[in-house]
Amino acid sequence: MLNPRRLEILRAVLAAGSINQAARNLSYSPATISQHMTALARETGLVLFEKQGRGIVATDDARHLADQAQPLLADFGRLERVVADLRAGHGQHLAVACFASAAEQWMPAVVRAVRELQPNLTVEISLNEPVDGRGRRLPDLDVRTEPAGGTEVHLEGYQRHELTVEGFVAVLPATHPLAAGPEVSLHDLADEPWIDYDIYDSPIGQIVLTACSAAGFVPRYAARLDDHRATLRLVAAGIGVTVLPRLAVTDLHDGLVVRPVTGPAVARRIVVHARQDRRRAALIGHAVAQLRASACETAATPTRQAPALSPRAARSRP
Repeated sequence: MLNPRRLEILRAVLAAGSINQAARNLSYSPATISQHMTALARETGLVLFEKQGRGIVATDDARHLADQAQPLLADFGRLERVVADLRAGHGQHLAVACFASAAEQWMPAVVRAVRELQPNLTVEISLNEPVDGRGRRLPDLDVRTEPAGGTEVHLEGYQRHELTVEGFVAVLPATHPLAAGPEVSLHDLADEPWIDYDIYDSPIGQIVLTACSAAGFVPRYAARLDDHRATLRLVAAGIGVTVLPRLAVTDLHDGLVVRPVTGPAVARRIVVHARQDRRRAALIGHAVAQLRASACETAATPTRQAPALSPRAARSRP
């Protein structure tokens, strides 16, 4: 059986570029590193390093082995944390997976609420869009986006709770002609340059693309990112327009306006999947209750935005 620690050391040697530098980085002696690499070569039956001049270089087999070992080592690291949790007692950690705007807007209240219930708790929050969370703890709470009219998704071992259904809004420079009206037809954005905040085509982006297809066009992108905050900066710079969930635009930069999207309307359903664990049911249930409260508060809070301008004012504004 392969030794995971030796695989980690192999990756460290490749990253450092030499055994001596890897030894310094890991606080080992070069002889210890060499012994581990010799043992790994024996375990795998592969030639991992070849002599070149006075030194050695990694073979293609070594590099391929190191690449393939990465997800295994990440999962092994997660398993080690599970063991640590079991030793320390259940409930010492709460793992939450969610998308970026939920982490920004809802997680502060959730963390405060569960730590008031259990002061020694450590809450770990990771993004589930676009990454798959390899190497992290299995989430106790998994906050996800679904198409508002789509099929409900249920995860094995989790209880599904619907938090809210929210609409998407168009975000425009305040000087844009379309900012003059109280709402924006999606079709009116067909010829505009778009700023895409979902370069990895996660569920939120797929909802927008489906709506654009229904409106008869494919967005023409001026820029593509994986961060909604940076997207708003580009819109503020006048580079293009974007369509975002309302939760992502609770606070706007100066010079930006939001308008509800119509023709067709764009909406998403936000759900949380709560892990079914009898030993921590009270803790997880408390977190779900706070998520519900935060979602209701967001729905009741209007987005700060500039008022609609008349068409003449929109054209004349500098």
